[in-house]
Amino acid sequence: MKFTLFSLLLLFTNILLQVDSFAKPIDLRCEYLQNPLGVDVSAPRFSWRLDDARPGATQSAYQLWVGTDSVGLLQGKGLAWTSGKVLSSQTLVAYAGKPLPAFSKYFWAVAAWGNDGQRSLSTTAHFETGVMHASNWKGAWISDTRDVKIKPAPYFRKAFGLSKKIKSARAYIAVAGLYELSINGQIIGNHRLDPMYTRFDRRTLYVTHDVTAQLQQGKNAIGVLLGNGWYNHQSTAVWYFHEAPWRNRPTFCMDLRIVYTDGSVETISSGKDWKTALSPVIFNSIYTAEHYDARLEQVGWNTADFDDTKWKSVIFRAAPSSNVVSQLMHPIRNVEEIAVKKMSKINDTTYLFDLGRNISGVSSLRVRGGAGTQIRLRHTERLNDQGRADMSNIDVHYRPTDNSDPFQTDIFILKGGGEESFMPRFNYKGFQYVEVSANQPISLSASSLKGYFMHTDLPQLGQVSSSNPTLDKIWWATNNAYLSNLFGYPTDCPQREKNGWTGDAHIASETGLYNYDGITVYEKWLADHRDEQQPNGVLPSIIPTSGWGYEWGNGPDWTSTIAIIPWNIYLFYGDAKLLSDCYDNIKRYVDAITAQSTDGLTTWGLGDWVPVKSKAPVELTSSIYYFVDATILAKAAKLLKKPADYEKYTALAQKIQNAINAKYLNAETGIYGSGTQTELSAPLHWGLVPPILKAKVAANLAQRVKADNAHLDVGLLGTKTILNALSDNGYADLAYQIAAQEDFPSWGWWIKNGATTLFENWPIDAKSDISMNHIMFGEIGAWYYKALGGIKPDPAMPGFKNILLHPHFVAGLEEFKASFKTPQGELVSNWEKTAAGIRYVLTVPPNSSATLRLDVQAGQTVSHKGQVWPSEAKTSFVRNLKAGHYELLIK
Repeated sequence: MKFTLFSLLLLFTNILLQVDSFAKPIDLRCEYLQNPLGVDVSAPRFSWRLDDARPGATQSAYQLWVGTDSVGLLQGKGLAWTSGKVLSSQTLVAYAGKPLPAFSKYFWAVAAWGNDGQRSLSTTAHFETGVMHASNWKGAWISDTRDVKIKPAPYFRKAFGLSKKIKSARAYIAVAGLYELSINGQIIGNHRLDPMYTRFDRRTLYVTHDVTAQLQQGKNAIGVLLGNGWYNHQSTAVWYFHEAPWRNRPTFCMDLRIVYTDGSVETISSGKDWKTALSPVIFNSIYTAEHYDARLEQVGWNTADFDDTKWKSVIFRAAPSSNVVSQLMHPIRNVEEIAVKKMSKINDTTYLFDLGRNISGVSSLRVRGGAGTQIRLRHTERLNDQGRADMSNIDVHYRPTDNSDPFQTDIFILKGGGEESFMPRFNYKGFQYVEVSANQPISLSASSLKGYFMHTDLPQLGQVSSSNPTLDKIWWATNNAYLSNLFGYPTDCPQREKNGWTGDAHIASETGLYNYDGITVYEKWLADHRDEQQPNGVLPSIIPTSGWGYEWGNGPDWTSTIAIIPWNIYLFYGDAKLLSDCYDNIKRYVDAITAQSTDGLTTWGLGDWVPVKSKAPVELTSSIYYFVDATILAKAAKLLKKPADYEKYTALAQKIQNAINAKYLNAETGIYGSGTQTELSAPLHWGLVPPILKAKVAANLAQRVKADNAHLDVGLLGTKTILNALSDNGYADLAYQIAAQEDFPSWGWWIKNGATTLFENWPIDAKSDISMNHIMFGEIGAWYYKALGGIKPDPAMPGFKNILLHPHFVAGLEEFKASFKTPQGELVSNWEKTAAGIRYVLTVPPNSSATLRLDVQAGQTVSHKGQVWPSEAKTSFVRNLKAGHYELLIK
């Protein structure tokens, strides 16, 4: 065969492309974010996934390069660190090079070697370091006043000139309160409610923005509008946020760092040369609503040519805390625009808008009217008997001192002269309905109002679907409730409280982690835990808090977040950093329980909150969580190489287990306590039942559920355990019966009654505790993956390096599909019942393995693409699988 030079080059290129398509590192992340700005940790974490569809694909080695030269990186130009070639399948690596200076851009790439020895190179990613150290801030903390009673939000501006050509510019802004930043009249970014809520006097967050495109040679201007947020809480409610020890008028510190093409640097900073005035935002409360008077607008206030001679000088303020750190997390955004489903005109001044679903977020309104027309937008979850907006289920904890701050009611005063629009900047609500009323006739249509589903904008990782439409709607409603309660920290509800209730959050944490990439939120929130923990180890029941919650609602059943969430993050991501960061806090917390529970039992806690009818003893459920915490602490001690602690807390966990079983377990009957669903399922799920009694306790649980007509009889804590305990102990069909119920009490009962999120109480007509957007009963969202899809992380190989697979082909469900993007790649677990048998399609991601367990009947076989796989057991099939795609038939 004769080859031309061109054909040889083409053949060689094709060979290179084929090699490069195998074991290619993709989806590069620094600190779990894509090309982040403002990285201020000394050893940032780098992670990637492997793109390799070949059977058995694994990474045999990797090499990382980090440096300042994007072009010459692999040749060592500008190199800050290289790992060298490391023989490892690890895809999460921490930086280990020379110290990273502030305000520096770094490029990084990774090469991966497949198990065939071929190397493939990633594309180049980048990150930028932030301020890094307090000494690098040049700006001063400034505000307009110290008076916390002043209601209008303050404007701040600074005009300046730039004479040289700009290469890049970054705005670093730290705020106590909330802010909206603009440059030359243009709003910067699409984040909402920045920075995230923290314990302001112990940790303050700053945000980094790339503002290169907004600056220009010549005249420029910066504009900052400050909102109260949780820092200056002017609304009054039962949690005393208006008495927070940090409370003050909002304040900020900002550095605009400009790098010119000639290499020089100039920083425009907050200081005494800034000017301030009050804005048209005449009132703003993160808890209630926002009021805006368009007649007070100052056109062009944030542009260079604006005349600010009537504005006053700013004042200096002390920094709210000495700990100012970068906000490295997925931001809050207006994620989804929702059109009005139905509009009703009540009269010439009143209209009712129905979004068709319950959301967290804001509404926007476009309207025409005369100057001074006052419009109220009342946001509610339900309607009263007359078809009007009804907020009686959500304003129960509000304690107004007058009628100037109506709950969830925005006020918009028109300036007149044409169509005007309004959307609040510093507030969000929980609602489905918006009742718009005016003090004089207005004309509105369905298109006049839009809703915006607003929440922390996490990438979605999981997806499920089934042959049961109600089951699918429950999953969708659960996700809506989870996202509606994610605003830089997990909350209980987006309307009545907006509190970071710890119990709700740890119960729903697996649901969150199967569905969304939530590590950045949880790492931030556990830092809030560390800020709030008292020296004696006690944590409050809501985090962050202004001081409420140390006396009520806390205890092991709620504040086990300090242990459970870091452990779940370790299992899901294979990253022990959060567990290490919280280790001393977990230890102090467990020791605090021990100090008041010398016999291994504790009554500290709320218990099985909002039960259907039966409530397990608080001592039993709280002692179980005490056991869970001690067990996690012992595992963490072993992982972090603390042998003395490992022995101590292993013994403590055993002591607690023995004490619980001695008091509550009848070894003859296999019944805990009085034998209710929570009393039986909680010990099973959390591993307290002696192995020889597990089958008996599980049988008793199944009998109890059947006696309850296969319906729930649990509260919050039992919701976590009931489905899992049944599915994991031979009664998956019964668990599915509970999950698929459509009459009271059940998740499906809510769906059949129009729910698009989860409720706070099982009866839809409950007289109290009836928020219609709560996540606390959301464990069912994780159960889909764990039981029906059979997907669980392996504690021995966390981060889904090995996947424990045990799908349940439950009676009554014909088809189920689950996909989940693990840290290694996408896992698929799909099954359907056919005339030929059960068809099970499975994809084990590259660089992973799986331990597959299938429940089979005597005489059944498992075949892969027509080839029967041998099995020694008669009723269970176990096989270790390598990465790859499998199509099994069980018949």
